[in-house]
Amino acid sequence: MEYRYVPKTGDRLSILGFGCMRLPVDKTNAIDEPRAISQIRDAIDNGVNYLDTAWPYHGGKSEPLVGKALRGGYREKVRIATKLPTWMVGSREDMDGFLNAQLGFLETETVDYYLIHNLNGPVWKKMKALGVLDFIDQAKKDGRITHAGFSFHGHIDDFKTIVDDYPWEICQIQYNYLDETHQAGTEGLEYAASKNLGVIIMEPLRGGNLGEPVPPAEVAGVWDRADIKRTPVEWALRWIWNRPEVTTVLSGMNQEDHIRQNLAIAGQAPANSLTPKELALVREASATYKRLMKVGCTGCEYCKPCPEGVNISAAFEVLNKLHLFKNEPEAKYMYAVRCGDIFSGEGLGYASQCIQCGECLDKCPQDIPIPEALEWVLEDLEDEQTPVRLARGKKMLNME
Repeated sequence: MEYRYVPKTGDRLSILGFGCMRLPVDKTNAIDEPRAISQIRDAIDNGVNYLDTAWPYHGGKSEPLVGKALRGGYREKVRIATKLPTWMVGSREDMDGFLNAQLGFLETETVDYYLIHNLNGPVWKKMKALGVLDFIDQAKKDGRITHAGFSFHGHIDDFKTIVDDYPWEICQIQYNYLDETHQAGTEGLEYAASKNLGVIIMEPLRGGNLGEPVPPAEVAGVWDRADIKRTPVEWALRWIWNRPEVTTVLSGMNQEDHIRQNLAIAGQAPANSLTPKELALVREASATYKRLMKVGCTGCEYCKPCPEGVNISAAFEVLNKLHLFKNEPEAKYMYAVRCGDIFSGEGLGYASQCIQCGECLDKCPQDIPIPEALEWVLEDLEDEQTPVRLARGKKMLNME
């Protein structure tokens, strides 16, 4: 196992972290506890020392499972990260309530890395107004948390603002070879590292899609030209670990063979180990995926605000995912949740709300025919079951 230091804490973290959002489940869709505990402990026995969970994962059951898995001496071998569910916080008192409950679930006296969950610009403004900075300071002072960080899904300008607003120790961003310019992206990665933050990477495989054994034929043709043959998942992980700014990559490992594969890759993936030719192949694979996308949206969000509240960039991101990876049930569910009212705090943002006013057209640097493209979203992703999927999402996030 390779390890990298968090500059501000001195912690030596495994470059592979265990993400506890997609644990193995049984036939009733409940966590398969014996199997999940065995997987977590096996990963720890093989060098993983960073576990990531959160309040809503598995409908609120992930944190208690992690607490059970770390009994019998395993707690002392790892750093635990969990998160404050910002979309459920309505007061300063709520913050203490969530943290205190999480300490009980995790069977620990302190959370090593406590993250403010799912931040973007508007959510960060809300949390500051509710007193989150005082909450972090107090929780550090009384020992309930050791280090503080945040996870992020938003625009790069907001990311930099959040980085500069508090002396964080870590941040967590979505990053993979398709997302170099999306959300925080490479610019955010480098900015956070320049401020001595440890950087935790989520979605390294774009929800597992970049690790598919059989990628689109055009992409498979790119990998076939490599001198050293690697699986799609190895290309994706090695590309991220090649960046010295990256501390840890989270993998939602819920199959034993996936754990073994990821452990093997993590044992031989130091920074700056890919050759210029290999990096060029990854760039070509990325460009090939993007050429297959339905809409050339970069997620810059210059189109915002939409007068009707449509979450344009999120809608296009899910549409592209549908056309790249052909998983219609997953895409329709993600559309309902991402463009629903769970995270934004700004109400529903579905394509059906577009009235073709055209205000977004002059704002788009990619010259995307946005109203027309939203019609594609409406056709492919939105139907009478969208509200049902949104309700299911709220239930899974422990909001109902």
